[in-house]
Order: sequence, then structure tokens, then C-alpha cells
Amino acid sequence: MRGKVRIQEIADLAGVSKFAVSRALSGKSGVSAKTREKILRVAGQLGYFKNNEQQQQRFTGELQEFEEVKWDGTIVVMFPNLRYQNKEHIYWGPVFEGVSSRLRQRGLDIITITEPSDDNVFKLLNPAAIQGIITIGTVSTQMLLKIKQMDIPVVMVDHSDPVFACDTIFTDNFNSMQQMMMTLISKGYRKFQFVGNIKDAQSYFDRWLAFRSALENCQIELQQDPMLIGPEAQDIYLLFKQYRPVDLPEVYVCAHDVNAKFLIEQLGYLGIEVPARCAVTGFDNTCDTHPILATVNVNKELLGMRAVDQMLWRIQNPGTAHEKKLIYADVILRENFAYPLSGEAGQEEQEAAEAEAQ
Repeated sequence: MRGKVRIQEIADLAGVSKFAVSRALSGKSGVSAKTREKILRVAGQLGYFKNNEQQQQRFTGELQEFEEVKWDGTIVVMFPNLRYQNKEHIYWGPVFEGVSSRLRQRGLDIITITEPSDDNVFKLLNPAAIQGIITIGTVSTQMLLKIKQMDIPVVMVDHSDPVFACDTIFTDNFNSMQQMMMTLISKGYRKFQFVGNIKDAQSYFDRWLAFRSALENCQIELQQDPMLIGPEAQDIYLLFKQYRPVDLPEVYVCAHDVNAKFLIEQLGYLGIEVPARCAVTGFDNTCDTHPILATVNVNKELLGMRAVDQMLWRIQNPGTAHEKKLIYADVILRENFAYPLSGEAGQEEQEAAEAEAQ
């Protein structure tokens, strides 16, 4: 069994001094927010914050059901980033509705917190008065460490962090993206570019891994432009001030539909018509106003509902190992799905469709 993680190990892997690691882990000043976040993440990856062994020791071997329990109390729902994660958001809004409707069904009260700061979150939350916390979307590592000190059940929707082991609920991003890629490849497409900051969220990184895996499985060479998956890709408008496609791919595979929508608009400004000259795909099924030729339909309300169910399970079974639940999503091909100008499979299907039309 591995021994205690040493400060020097964290410093070596993070590329910083032992002093910086010590300050970051103790929550003291002296390191930038960016460096602190990096140190905390590395420490988590090395197992510095791991507490699974203690939890396993508390498990009695008997699982408790939650279906027949008469519930009361309060669950906190946390939106860490109000700009992108709020009740009105086209993606996060339905997730929140799923959480709130399920809590009402179970007879539990809800408190919503947006953009919590390190200074006021504990003034607002009394651990003795709440049953648990459900976070929606990305949560900073520092905030998770603050939440961890409260020692109450936590379920995270669409986010995970090595510093804080807890139950998580995700769309099955990998398998859904891989199915979409295999469908595209079966239609004859062979030239792809992924678009989106793959470090912006765990879901985007999983979709990127599935993208790469599908190409590798089909022996298609990966020719990814690093600019399209780096920090520049977080804002498509800023990205296209720098990016000028020289060798246009047959398909731009976007991390999500909003990204795909902006990409189509920016390609139009460059005189590149979609889908006439290339195809654009998305994920999440949140846009029907642009020619996004394929997407993945995520049941957003179900994500929220299952987060509540997992919270109630965790309250009843505090000693069991943490769980990661994946909810499968369906690939959608639009009616105006276009085939590539090159590729034998696509050409054959296109010719067959034209012959049938005649």
C-alpha cells in the first residue's frame, strides 16, 4: 500500500517549490490563484486528499434503501458560475429543473446558491441544517476543499476533481461521441478537426478522447490543429481572429452545439458555406437554427433527477464507495445530412440516393 504523499513529490510534479506547495495546501497567501489551483490538482491526483479507506471501513455490508423513506430537510444546489451555469441557460436550466422537480417530489426543500465565494459560503450554509449539496457544472478546486470541510454528502453533475472524491453524474460522453464518429466515418468522411477547449470541462475531454479513439480504431490519421483544442478555442470569435483554415476538413467536430453555432457563423464570415463546403457537428442538442448536421441528444432533466436519487442513496449509505453514473445519450442525424465529396462509402450512398430520387 502506498505511503503518505510527500510535499516534495507534489512540488516535483507541479514544477514548483516546496514552499509554494506548503502555502497552497495550508490555504495561505504567497502563491497566485493559478499556481494554487495547479498544486491542489496535482496533490489530488497523487492521492494527497484521498479518504476512501476511512469510508470503506464504515461500510457494514448492508445497503439501505431510500425509496420508502419519508424525507424532510434541505438540499443546497450550487451554480458556481452564474454567467454560464444558471436557471435560464439552455443546457443547465433543464438540469436544474430536473433537480428541483425531483426534490419537490421527495418533499425536500431547496436552497440555490450562485457564484459562492470562499468568504461567505460557510456563513450561508449551516452543515447541521442541510442534508447535502448538489453542484451543477464546474466547481473550483479551492471551493471543493471548502465544501469538503463541511463533511456532508455531495453529488456533482458534469464535473469531477481529484481533490474531492464524491458521487458524480455524467452523460456517457465517450460512448455517445464515439458512436457519432463511427456514423460519420461510415458515411465516408475521413478528414476531421475537433473544436473546443478540451481542458475547459471533463465532458469535453472525454469527447476528445472518443474522437481520437474512433479515428485510431478506423486507422485514420489524426491531423489535429492544436489551436482548435487549446485555450483559444474557449471563445470562437477570438479564435477566428487568428485561425485561417488552409486545408479545410470535411467535418468540424465541436465539443457542443453552442460552439458549433458560433463556428458556422465564423466560417460564413470567411466565405466558407456550411454544409456546402464542410460539415459541422455538435453535442447536447441545444440548437436547431443552424445547419448542425449531427449532434447528441442529452436528457438534461434526467441528469438532474438522477443526481437527487444519488444524493438520497448517499445519505442512506454513507459508508459505500463513491459512484460515477453515466447516462447514455442518442446520436441525432439531421434530415439534410450531407455526404463528403470524397470517400467511397459516402459516394456510393450519395449515388444510390440520387438514383432513387430519379
